[in-house]
Amino acid sequence: MSNQNLALKVSAPYAEALLSLAKANNVLNKTNEDLSLINNTIDSSKDLQSILFNPLIDIQSKNKILTKLFDDKVNDFILKFLLVLVERRRIFLLNAIIQKYFDLSYKLESTIVVELSTAIPFNEMQQSNLITKLKAMTSSNNIKLVMSIDKTLIGGFIVKIGSKVIDTSLAGKLKQISFYLNQS
Repeated sequence: MSNQNLALKVSAPYAEALLSLAKANNVLNKTNEDLSLINNTIDSSKDLQSILFNPLIDIQSKNKILTKLFDDKVNDFILKFLLVLVERRRIFLLNAIIQKYFDLSYKLESTIVVELSTAIPFNEMQQSNLITKLKAMTSSNNIKLVMSIDKTLIGGFIVKIGSKVIDTSLAGKLKQISFYLNQS
């Protein structure tokens, strides 16, 4: 069994427990915001990652760091959850747990996650128009747009909804033309 499969298998019960806590306390949206904040904070700091995920650094130090960082910014049960992960030496699974939590949360809310790759960032109006079109295409009430910038697209965008890909990029069109010309 690969390490990634093991991480996903171990992280699932933690994510499910976190989701049930959020539902029981009726703070699902706040929990989503808190976990996004935690994920972004940890992802943006390599130093923080190296401290939290290093098994040689003692538990008390990690607890102090997490408490100082998130005490007044996240819900109490989220902070306690983080401290439990540190105590059980599972904090290195935090990214996998958060990802699994969001998967479960989106499924619960019937939210479709759409990955959008663009050559340049979309403004609010463009995002709103795209979300409206995607809602009509998918018959879903909730769309979560995950945006990334890919300069190799030259222009246009690529939308991924599950296994379906809609490529309106200039690079994609050039590939299609190239394929067509090579077939002739």
